Amino acid sequence: MHIGTSGWQYKDWRGGLYPTGLPQRLWLEHYAARFQTVEVNNAFYRLPEKTTFESWRERTPDDFCVAVKMSRYLTHIKRLKEPGEPVERFMSRAGALGDKLGPVLIQLPPTLKADLPALDETLGHFPANVRVVVEPRHDSWFTSDLCDLLRERRAALCWADRGSRPITPLWKTTDFVYLRLHEGRAKPWPRYGKTSLRTWVERLSSVRESYVFFNNDPGGAAVIDAAALAAEAGRRGLRRTRTPEIKARP
Repeated sequence: MHIGTSGWQYKDWRGGLYPTGLPQRLWLEHYAARFQTVEVNNAFYRLPEKTTFESWRERTPDDFCVAVKMSRYLTHIKRLKEPGEPVERFMSRAGALGDKLGPVLIQLPPTLKADLPALDETLGHFPANVRVVVEPRHDSWFTSDLCDLLRERRAALCWADRGSRPITPLWKTTDFVYLRLHEGRAKPWPRYGKTSLRTWVERLSSVRESYVFFNNDPGGAAVIDAAALAAEAGRRGLRRTRTPEIKARP
């Protein structure tokens, strides 16, 4: 079970995960010493240069894994049309992570209705050794045809949680599962409660390999919840990647 957060550059994590006097330029190194994986969201808004991905590779431990969100140029501007060039450009940069490149997340806009041929063509442009995750956000996508396509392409359907409940089908379409937790219902907001985290560990306990990213970053909730999820997985004897040591949930 790979457990991390969606990003690491949050100013309100200063005084929590990050010591008050730690310069922001050293946050990645500090994060990577306490977590083994991260999901990079900013690539969605502006695709970093190849040198940035190279820097992330050089600044993190050998066992670190970076999941990267696909550029919105493909998903929100091109809307999956003519995917060859956007995918090639993305991979020419993100590929600089080398063996630290984890799954690539393709998050579709909520207004994009199901277009299986376009998605099929898009998936066909990724190298065979790259794990791809698809996150549809229009209900028209959630059909058996999509499930069949993802299985054929060996791509994962992104599992998503909001309000401490799944908002997507929990299909297992390939040899790994990818889960994003956006917002819990516990206090203080947007934390996840023990029951919710325990339920997710139960769901993931039968999965051979999973990636779990907390996207509820305000107030450091993502860090606290990631550590709590890892602790629960540990109590059940499940293998999981490193997380910060947090003795108790405040």
